[in-house]
Amino acid sequence: MSDIPVVERIDTTPFQSHPKQNVHGMERAGSLAGGILMVGKGLRRGGFFGLIELAIGGAVLARGITGYCGAKNLIEKSRDQMTQARSRIERAGAELGQLKTKAEAATETATVTGNDSVKSPVSDI
Repeated sequence: MSDIPVVERIDTTPFQSHPKQNVHGMERAGSLAGGILMVGKGLRRGGFFGLIELAIGGAVLARGITGYCGAKNLIEKSRDQMTQARSRIERAGAELGQLKTKAEAATETATVTGNDSVKSPVSDI
């Protein structure tokens, strides 16, 4: 009996897990109301355009029922990436400013010996 491996229970799989809700409050209520209206209009209209209206209404209704919107999720991800990129650029700018300040401080104390090519250029070229 001790040779039997212990099997752990898997509670959820990627196909069973529910996505995080990102539609709340009035936005969710508006999606429910708009979805119901569009489904009703699509059923009354009939034909190809009624089918299109029915499909869009169903998608909006599903958004309101589940509280999740894939498009909104993508927009939020890209906004987060833009914020991270902006902070990295600002950090690099600050580091560059510090390097410039250090370089200016180093050149103030440096002394140059020899021929200054700006004031007396070499003439044998």
